[in-house]
Amino acid sequence: MDEHHTADVFPVTCARTYRIIRSPFDYRTSEDIMSGFYLAFGLTVIGMLLYHLSQKAVPKEANPFFVIVIAYSVGIVFCLALAFTYPGKKSLIETFKASNWAVFTLGAAAALIELGFLLAYRTGWRISIAAVATNAAAAIVLIPVGLFVYKDHLSLRNVIGLILCVVGLALLVRQ
Repeated sequence: MDEHHTADVFPVTCARTYRIIRSPFDYRTSEDIMSGFYLAFGLTVIGMLLYHLSQKAVPKEANPFFVIVIAYSVGIVFCLALAFTYPGKKSLIETFKASNWAVFTLGAAAALIELGFLLAYRTGWRISIAAVATNAAAAIVLIPVGLFVYKDHLSLRNVIGLILCVVGLALLVRQ
């Protein structure tokens, strides 16, 4: 195949590459929203898997606060690179100016989660239990918040699922 023919078969341009990267963030139809849901779900599952495997493998001699600083530095570089693919209208400075208390609390909460899992794994929590137990406990605490603050509604199926979460949590944390 000559070079000209290859270019016709694989027409990759900067604009095409931008559309491919941007498409998961650009929701126009209900089908796009569902594909965005599955993308978000998949990214979260992959991220959680890498997160817990990495947390469990951090050397015990390492200062946990420096570990988190290093990890967040990598995360910041990663997010900065991806920020240019997101079809947002605000720059970093504009977003910073428009931020409220929730953005800053999110940073503190993320650091607490990191530190909590790092210390949990260092004290012997099993990787097969730690994530499930903490997520179930957080879900139980968030139920009244969802009901009373955000006016969520629970179906009978939801209530049964939450009861199973409570029972499951009790079974998980008992030795």
